[in-house]
Amino acid sequence: MTETDDIQQPADADRLRALLRHQASTVTVVTAPGPPLVGFTATSFTSVSLRPLIVSFCQNLASSSWPVVARARHVGVHLLRPGQQELARTFATSGIDRFAAPTRWRTGPKGVPILDGTLAWLLCRVVDRLAVGDHAIVLAEPELLWHADAGTPLLYHQGRYAHLAEHAGRRVAA
Repeated sequence: MTETDDIQQPADADRLRALLRHQASTVTVVTAPGPPLVGFTATSFTSVSLRPLIVSFCQNLASSSWPVVARARHVGVHLLRPGQQELARTFATSGIDRFAAPTRWRTGPKGVPILDGTLAWLLCRVVDRLAVGDHAIVLAEPELLWHADAGTPLLYHQGRYAHLAEHAGRRVAA
């Protein structure tokens, strides 16, 4: 089927998921203080507003991390870099201690776990949570942030991890 085909299909979860696989997303890990400490991999992180500063991410309401995030006053959002696919997989795996070795982290402000070696991180104050279907949209105000001087993000595209590569002075998908 080409884009000029006049074949329209009704939207459903499987078709929407297939369509969204064409969108590359930055891989992030969201962490929250406990007890217990929690964290999860998310590809739904985005900027919402610059005045005031507001970012968002989405989380499945059935996630084992949700009860802690649902009551957390602060969260950490970490943008991963190429080479951190295992870290992304660790925080996407249920039933394990995601903060055990080899995960490197420290306790940051407000007790929020801060992961070491990421491309960037934000410490955010949660300002609202909106339940929408089987997920919650979490709105948060960045209070502190850190980012590397250079580097590219780890991406998720077509069900695989990917990254941008430098090529003759410009970035291209790798």
